[in-house]
Amino acid sequence: MATQGAEVLVASNRGPVSYTVGPDGELGSRRGGGGLVSGLSAIGPDTDAVWVCAALGDGDREAVRRADGGLLPAEDTGGQRVRMLDIDAEVYADAYNGIANSALWFVHHMMYQTPLEPVFDAEFRRQWDAYRAYNQAFAEALAEEAAPGAAVLIQDYHLALAPRMLRKLRPDLRIGHFSHTPWAPPDYFRLLPDDIAAELLTGILGADRAAFLTRRWADAFTDCCHAVLGPGIPSGTEIGVHGLGADAEFLRERAHRADVDERMAALREQIGEGRRSIVRVDRTELSKNIVRGLLAYRRLLEDHPEWRERVVHVAFAYPSRQDLALYRSYMDEVRRVAEEINSEYGTEGWTPVLLHLDDDFARSLAAYRLADVALVNPIRDGMNLVAKEVPVVSDEGVALVLSREAGAYEELAEHAITVNPYDIVGTAEALHEALTLPNSARAERSKHLADAATALPPTKWFLDQLNALRG
Repeated sequence: MATQGAEVLVASNRGPVSYTVGPDGELGSRRGGGGLVSGLSAIGPDTDAVWVCAALGDGDREAVRRADGGLLPAEDTGGQRVRMLDIDAEVYADAYNGIANSALWFVHHMMYQTPLEPVFDAEFRRQWDAYRAYNQAFAEALAEEAAPGAAVLIQDYHLALAPRMLRKLRPDLRIGHFSHTPWAPPDYFRLLPDDIAAELLTGILGADRAAFLTRRWADAFTDCCHAVLGPGIPSGTEIGVHGLGADAEFLRERAHRADVDERMAALREQIGEGRRSIVRVDRTELSKNIVRGLLAYRRLLEDHPEWRERVVHVAFAYPSRQDLALYRSYMDEVRRVAEEINSEYGTEGWTPVLLHLDDDFARSLAAYRLADVALVNPIRDGMNLVAKEVPVVSDEGVALVLSREAGAYEELAEHAITVNPYDIVGTAEALHEALTLPNSARAERSKHLADAATALPPTKWFLDQLNALRG
């Protein structure tokens, strides 16, 4: 069911609103945030814009049915025009969990245990057909919604095939694709079956413009094109780089509300008077390297006993993809190692690790504000906005211990203490260095980090892509 034709379209797996069905059958809606929400708001209400996304659960599917497949009610979306796609639940599960999160995400983050995985068998091929169907559904919806010559911004690895599919349906459109993850180097990308590797690349090359968070990921994509498709590729597709920064105005306002102040008081009491804090805030994704972060903290306590009872590791590890067994096992391991450290080193008045596994944004902001040290040590990450958000919100200044494999490294390395994420001893020494920085040096570093972190706010990130696409 098409509208009158949108000038700007965004396509992503997750949209700006989600729904739940209450016991009485009433639909409840909840609006989300993030760079796309901020970016779309920057184009102004006079620009016809539509966001196309997938229904993720039963509540979303019911909302689509009540909207008769058209635009969702404006009062649910904050005034944005949103079309949600009710893709068959089994097709969606195969595309999202079977391919996007269990294959493509693992390839780009280089996470496979290659002696045993991946196994690209007949079941994988069946799921790949679902991934194609999922992408085709998006392409058809975008083709219906777009005005002549409209600009379409397609997001991430879930929708790698959609640019080529949309190009066939609507050659008049200006199409962009943006990758929010790293991109694997050729040797690793070619773990994928040759035909599927080629299909992914040519899918994205259906766009006028393919963009990435860092030059490193953009170069890796180009290298894969040359290795898989041959010299001279990409032809006709412009490659762009758009780093995504923190939304400073939103974060600073939100971080000083009453609920954050309450959580700061509670955290300070848990940490204890006069103690330093090492803070991490992550989803329990395999790439975030939470377990090695805990092991490095244990190494710090072993190698530098002077920090015992003088520092607390505040670790927020929020649930992610708990429908996948591997992620549930990883969360169990995070919990086990934290408990082991507390059992080994804890005293009556000191708990070395404060581990929280339930998502609480206000508490995260409270931890940002009081952190002496922020630990951001991913194995591999497209950007990692936490590295940028903590210095922006910090009250007294924070020392950042940052993995060289985070996309944020490209912008923040000069004023961070950088580490090899696999090196436990090296990370422990980096934590010691961060804890021993004089307050003035920490505050100075933190100021430079905050400046770099806010250089490309979400509105600019979005508008830069849109303007480049319109050319």
